[in-house]
Amino acid sequence: MDHQPRKTSAEQPVTSSATDRDTPEAYFEAGLRLLQAGQLAQAEQCGRQALTLDECHSDSMHLMGMLCIAAQRYELAIEWFAMAIRQNPGVADYFVNLGMALQRKERFDEAIRSYDRALLLNPDQLGVWLRMAELLLQQERFDEAIKCFDRAVTLDGERADIWYRMGEILKQQKRTDEAILSFDQALKVKPDYWEAANASGLLYVEMKRYEEALARFSKSAEIDPTQAGAFNYLSCCQWPMRRFEDALANARKAYDLAPDNPEITKNVGLLLQRLDRQEEALPWFDKALALRADFPSALNDRATTLFALRRIEEAFADLDRAVAFDPACPDHRWNRSLFQLLVGNFAEGWQGREWGRKSTLVSFTDRKFTQPHWFGDEPIAGKTILLHSDEGLGDSIQYSRYAAMVAKLGARVILEVDSPLQPLLQGLEGVSLCLRKNEALPEFDLHCPLGGLPLAFKTRLETIPAAPSYLPPLPEARLCAWQDRLGAHDRLRVGLVWSGNPAHFNDRNRSTTLEKMSAIFDCRASFYSLQKDPRAEDRVTLSERSDVIDLTEHLTDFVETAALICHLDLVVTVDTSVAHLAAAQGCPTWILLPQTPDYRWLLGRDDSPWYPSVRLFRQGEDRDYESVLARVREELGTLVAAFRAERDGID
Repeated sequence: MDHQPRKTSAEQPVTSSATDRDTPEAYFEAGLRLLQAGQLAQAEQCGRQALTLDECHSDSMHLMGMLCIAAQRYELAIEWFAMAIRQNPGVADYFVNLGMALQRKERFDEAIRSYDRALLLNPDQLGVWLRMAELLLQQERFDEAIKCFDRAVTLDGERADIWYRMGEILKQQKRTDEAILSFDQALKVKPDYWEAANASGLLYVEMKRYEEALARFSKSAEIDPTQAGAFNYLSCCQWPMRRFEDALANARKAYDLAPDNPEITKNVGLLLQRLDRQEEALPWFDKALALRADFPSALNDRATTLFALRRIEEAFADLDRAVAFDPACPDHRWNRSLFQLLVGNFAEGWQGREWGRKSTLVSFTDRKFTQPHWFGDEPIAGKTILLHSDEGLGDSIQYSRYAAMVAKLGARVILEVDSPLQPLLQGLEGVSLCLRKNEALPEFDLHCPLGGLPLAFKTRLETIPAAPSYLPPLPEARLCAWQDRLGAHDRLRVGLVWSGNPAHFNDRNRSTTLEKMSAIFDCRASFYSLQKDPRAEDRVTLSERSDVIDLTEHLTDFVETAALICHLDLVVTVDTSVAHLAAAQGCPTWILLPQTPDYRWLLGRDDSPWYPSVRLFRQGEDRDYESVLARVREELGTLVAAFRAERDGID
């Protein structure tokens, strides 16, 4: 087929039965009908006949351009459309189709200008606004594209697909609130649009607005109860809400609908793992890996369960495979490093732990300093180094012991910590200046996170700096105030902490309740609550008991808590920052640990190489604190008896 734009002549007669009228308009209309019917050759004949009769007939030139587009001859189409526009620049369709041809030739800026001209001539062309929007998106001109979508929904607000598409773009641009409005409008226009409900729900999850996310996913599951995705999203949403049993039920529903989906299969295992039902979790990870052998995150998760079951060699084998499959992923290396530290392999553990600074699993604070990170190899005598906290409060207390060692290398040490710790740690040995986070920093030459100091000093089990106490002296006035407040020391004084941060990923296993801890209260000791922000059920229990003295209204900061601890004989606590605070003061501290504890407490020992005054009380295979507290009660009875014997001897 020859679509070349050329003048027609009497020597090129074209006859057609397509029309009974021998006029350019008649041949054009016939050609248009033939084009729509897919009869391109006959349509071309009509177009040429029209141009034979009137070589300036712009509609026929436009027809020839459309025929060229149909034949994928876009350069020729551009020529025909340009000829049509020169004859009649007031027809919007000419510019629309010119834009299409230019777009096919990747002449995007010219295509956009052509669509602009079309919309100036006829601003009510919904399809052109949408085409323009998509083209602008290709050019990453996002704000202009969104304006096109805005105009499109103004023209037709009942098009759910347009609202949804606009929501997708707004989501990409991190305009989250507007994206949610778009997805919700799509759902309003089309109430069975479960994809829009899911999209809105996922954005609410990103914002940690889980109740609203839950409502969207519930709506999605209601619209189409056969889609596994909605139940999987429900499960993933209920996880951070600590509704683990509900999450597990929805994960199982998702699995029943999509048993060949390895991600969903793995999620069932993860929830069982989080519920500490490790024996049940293991087969689900096995299933997920049977569905997809190259599934590093499933290997990583199975390793966690294997470790909890003390199948340690198998756990490390899975972690090694996960790293081999995805060597650039920091999550698997981070997890492996924690297990290496837990079994006492500090050489590899500290090195691997640095991957946590890149991992999505860890909330390390990345300060992005321009000064170099000190890893212990560079001499620092005569230099100023910033040591900064990048983890939790307990971690900062534990690793602040290294400040004196850094100073002994000849450096001036600036310590930057979270605001609650600054009054406690100012005056720490080796520290020239102690600042709160977000205070203006003086000039410094190097920096090192506090949690990176064990790596810098190549710490091994036998070289842990374990002074009996290392915190600065407390203000005498505060110590005296607590002595007056507590009165006569006629009973063993025991401080109590039974729960930690509820947002901690392992809180379910780390924390207990005051009701359970009351199992140790039947001995002749004075018990003091050090528990800040007790949970609702514990507040009720605390108000009902007369055998626990609650002085927490006076514990306004860490210095105040430390001053109280100085007057206690013992602190019994779960794994919290108070455990580190008490132990770093040298106070006898009994720490209750879950069956798989945090890496710093190691395995299979009841002492801590980090803190000489600590005793560890570990859960057994029952993974319950009941038996742990029974042992604590027995040991506490012995301690009370010794205290009374000493007191009576003095008397």
